[in-house]
Amino acid sequence: MKDQPSKIQNPKSKIAIVGSGFLGLTLALRLVENGHDVTIFESANEIGGLASVWQIGNITWDKHYHVTLLSDFYTRKVVEEIGLKDEFEWVETKTGFYTDGKLVSMSNSLEFLKFPPLDLISKFRLGGTIFYASRVKNWKALEKISVEDWLTKLSGKKTFEKIWKPLLKAKLGEAYKETSAAFIWATIQRMYAARNSGLKKEMFGYVRGGYASVLKRFAEVLEEKGVEIRLNTRVEKIKKNDGKISLTAKDAENAKDFKSINKEIVFSNSITQSLSISESLPNNFATFAVENFDKVIITTTSNIAGKMLPQLTNVEKAKLEDIKYQGIVCASVLTKKSLSKFYVTNITDETPFTGIIEMSALVDKSEFGGNALIYLPKYVSPNDELFEKTDAEIEEEFLNELDKMYPHFDKKDVVEFKISRVRQVFPLPTLEYSENVPDVKTSLENVYVVNSSQITNGTLNVNETIQLAEKFFNREFTRKDTKKNL
Repeated sequence: MKDQPSKIQNPKSKIAIVGSGFLGLTLALRLVENGHDVTIFESANEIGGLASVWQIGNITWDKHYHVTLLSDFYTRKVVEEIGLKDEFEWVETKTGFYTDGKLVSMSNSLEFLKFPPLDLISKFRLGGTIFYASRVKNWKALEKISVEDWLTKLSGKKTFEKIWKPLLKAKLGEAYKETSAAFIWATIQRMYAARNSGLKKEMFGYVRGGYASVLKRFAEVLEEKGVEIRLNTRVEKIKKNDGKISLTAKDAENAKDFKSINKEIVFSNSITQSLSISESLPNNFATFAVENFDKVIITTTSNIAGKMLPQLTNVEKAKLEDIKYQGIVCASVLTKKSLSKFYVTNITDETPFTGIIEMSALVDKSEFGGNALIYLPKYVSPNDELFEKTDAEIEEEFLNELDKMYPHFDKKDVVEFKISRVRQVFPLPTLEYSENVPDVKTSLENVYVVNSSQITNGTLNVNETIQLAEKFFNREFTRKDTKKNL
């Protein structure tokens, strides 16, 4: 691996990391190994960010669907470092398409040639497009071309309308019209990397126990090394004062225990913070703590990061605000019976969800108490009306559609139906995207914004997130790269 962490190279610094997704956790690991004093601030009551977990039925599993590829070297390395290498399971999976009201398999070359929706010439053009995209190296040139124009030119209008357009809309909604060809290039590159990593088949992996076991062990390792993790603590403001960086955080978890002004709040690890709070506050008031750090790394979405930093220039704030995100409403369905043999079912027909991921086609059903776990994602813009629908409305709509698609599906078999809503999941890769991405360094010395918006030649997944953390750390916190930057 090229991105190996160095041992202690720089003077010890007191560093705050805002956000506890895999980006923040990986940075914390590298920084504490490098001799720094690290504190993680997390507004939620658990770590993990988009990889966090919840209980469904009697099991605990990922809120959103995740998979590890054989080519995901960064993920595999971190999992190995925290002692879970032997917990990986690798499975050959199958892929399906739901098109023209029918479920068909698309898991090998023969099935591709038999694929009903396209004639033979269209199939060859589709296959040629994928092969050509896998060989393209200059991804920046593709940022200047719309994904619709590029795919139409290579695959033809018919193939674009029948296959590519439904798949693009499934992930991007109507925003596909302003998305660059680099998006589909990155998707195809990831697929090919998986097949070229040792076995010419789709081998997907997971850690036994899901991300619940990974995150639990990650937190244990960090705490053993001295990292402090503050949950239920929302960072409100970060300012530069007299060479130090002051961080103001709201601690909602401990707020009910304090009712007077100028109290000393003791956090879970017994580190005392000085606060100023107002008098006559109700039991549910939130307390604010101000603490100084040498460096602060923000890993939240760009617009939230901008709101934390009132001293940024107008240009910097505008760049952060201009990053457009795609959101998701994702249903988890725990049911007694499987839907199909496919891990992923791509959908080209109009349905209320944009794909079907049957986790139990990858993960042994014993992990789910003998049940099947199915994800029904719907990728939408952050202001989509779907966010305003009730859980009951979404459940009825989604399950009615499954009833139409799968004759053997029975609503009575559903053990539990849960919905996750996230308005900002991944930045939309618009035309010339990389030219407009905010730099990780802000105009405030030693204040950084590092997030998924800086993944410019890949798709958002855990491996890309960890890779971003490794590269940022090596560039900013090792002696070799520090000298280069001087």
